[in-house]
Amino acid sequence: MPDLKIAIMLGNLKMEPYEGMKKVAELGVPGIHLSASGPFAPENLDAAGRKQLVAHLKSLGLEVSALSAWGGQVDLGDAEPSAENVAWGKRLLELATDLECRIWQAHVGIMPGDTSDPRWQTFMDNMGQLAQHGEKVGACLAIETGPEPPPVLKRLIDTIGSPAIRVNYDPANLILWPAGFAEREGRPYDKEQALAEFQPVEGAKLLAEYIVHTHAKDALVHPDGKRQEVPLGTGWIDWPKYVGYLQDAGFDGYFAIEREVGDDPVGDITKAVEFLRTL
Repeated sequence: MPDLKIAIMLGNLKMEPYEGMKKVAELGVPGIHLSASGPFAPENLDAAGRKQLVAHLKSLGLEVSALSAWGGQVDLGDAEPSAENVAWGKRLLELATDLECRIWQAHVGIMPGDTSDPRWQTFMDNMGQLAQHGEKVGACLAIETGPEPPPVLKRLIDTIGSPAIRVNYDPANLILWPAGFAEREGRPYDKEQALAEFQPVEGAKLLAEYIVHTHAKDALVHPDGKRQEVPLGTGWIDWPKYVGYLQDAGFDGYFAIEREVGDDPVGDITKAVEFLRTL
């Protein structure tokens, strides 16, 4: 099997961005997963700035694996700010094209399990507009897994039927989100039920044809129901099985290391790179 393509979420290094890029290059990792915020937000990068950023990355032997935006602050099932959010999404798709990754990864809200829910049609309308623009500019929105079970996400993508709507598979999110729902609803966390419904590893087989990018992140839930992101390889994800499912499906995209917590981000990310290389 070929070596995995590894990327690092630049902001997780907790370094000045351009110093972080140097660190990624020093680790021998070819990809950076770039947050489309601050200096790298669409409104802060004009055409010249976008070309300069791509050229700088290439000079370091790097490329953008995907853009990251909308970490949970946007809900495409909410009818009220739809026009504003769709316009923002179109700018992100254009930025993804200009930075030559052509993938924008995002949380888009919690999809309803029932298609008769009014939110379902709102999702369809908003996603349809983004899909149309993505096809026009040659980029895709990769919806991040977590808030809904894989079959619900698959139904939405199947229904839209556009190559511009794809998946960023985060197996750890499919452990963290159901535990979070249990906590918010004041009910006990049922591990067996949660894993059966959200399928953190097996769901990759169901969504395989749509996965264009994946987060390399790990998690577990303690006996008291407390959820925790943990260093890669120390949680509940069966990484050899997960990687095998993707490889069997012909996935050739990036495994982007995401480490949102911890006191030693550089150390944890370095160990994560070493772990992925064993696979």
